Amino acid sequence: MPKTFTDLTRHALNGETMGTRWSALFHKPAEFDVAPVAAAMAAAVNEVDRQMSTWKPDSDLMRLNAAPPGIWVECPEHLMIVLETAISIGRASGGAFDIGVGDVVSAWGFGPAKADPARIQAALSEPRHPAHDILELDLSGRRVRKTAPVTLDLSGIAKGYGVDRLTDVARRFQISDALLSIDGELRGIGLQPDGSPWSIAIEDPDHSTRKAIAIVTLEDAAVATSGDYRHWIDVGPKRLSHTMDPSRGGPLARSPASVTVIAETCMAADAWATVLMVKGSSEGVELARRMRLNALFVERDGDGLRQTPVGPFFEAVDRQS
Repeated sequence: MPKTFTDLTRHALNGETMGTRWSALFHKPAEFDVAPVAAAMAAAVNEVDRQMSTWKPDSDLMRLNAAPPGIWVECPEHLMIVLETAISIGRASGGAFDIGVGDVVSAWGFGPAKADPARIQAALSEPRHPAHDILELDLSGRRVRKTAPVTLDLSGIAKGYGVDRLTDVARRFQISDALLSIDGELRGIGLQPDGSPWSIAIEDPDHSTRKAIAIVTLEDAAVATSGDYRHWIDVGPKRLSHTMDPSRGGPLARSPASVTVIAETCMAADAWATVLMVKGSSEGVELARRMRLNALFVERDGDGLRQTPVGPFFEAVDRQS
C-alpha cells in the first residue's frame, strides 16, 4: 500500500556555515536514514565556504585575489560556476552587480578587518572598473586571469549558490520535496506533504523587530531578499547599509529598504536582489520589468511602508502596508 503524508516523519536538519546557519526541511518515512544527508549537506555548503570566503585567508577566492594581473589561476568547479554567473549578471545589470568591490567592503569594515578611513577615502576617490571588464574566464580549463588589479568579493551571490548546492544534495538522495535555506536565502522544491507549496514570510525591513509584511509560496523556485536593516554601520547621524554601490566605492547613499526577488535558482535571486537594491526604486523597477524579474520593492514612507510589486508572482501576492 502506498504511504500517505500521515506516514511521513518531519526532518529538520541544520548546521553552521558562512557565519550563519544552513537548514533543510523535508518529510520522509520514519526509517529513512538522515545522517548521510546531513553529512553531505554540511560538506556541500562548507565546500562553497572554503572556495569563496573572504574570511578564510586560504580560500580559493583569496588565492585568486592574491595573484598578480596577467597570471592564469586554476580554480575549482563551483567557484568557476559562481564567477561565470556573477560576470553575466554584472554585464546585464550595467555594473550594478560587481564582485570587484572587495577592497570597498574591506575598507568600510564589512569584512574581517576594521574600517580604515584612509582606505575608505581611496575607495571613494580612485577610478573603478567593473570585474566583468577585467576578469577572463577559461571555463574548459577552469582557470581565471585578471587583466588589472581587482579584489573580488562574492558575498552577494555565494550564499544563494550554497542553497542551490543543498538542493543538489537533496535530489541526490531522492528528496524531491524540501525547503532549503542559508540565512535569508531559500529555495523550495516540490511541495509539502499535504500538497501545498512552501510558505515563506517576507520581513518588515525594521531594525528591531521581526514581523511579516507578505507571505509568498515557493514551488520549484527560490527567494532572496537584500535590505538595509540587518547589517549596517553608523557614520555620524547616518546608518549605512552593507550593500555597496560600485559606482561610488562606498555603501549605498539611498536605496529601497529591501528588495525581494523570486527566481529559478537561489544564486540568481541572491544576485538580482542586490542589483535592484543598488539601482534603487525607480531604475530598479524599470530594470526588473525589462529583465522580466519577479521582485518586490519596499520603501519607507513616513510611518509606513510603500510596496511596489513587479512581475506576475508578486502582483498576485497578498501584502500588508
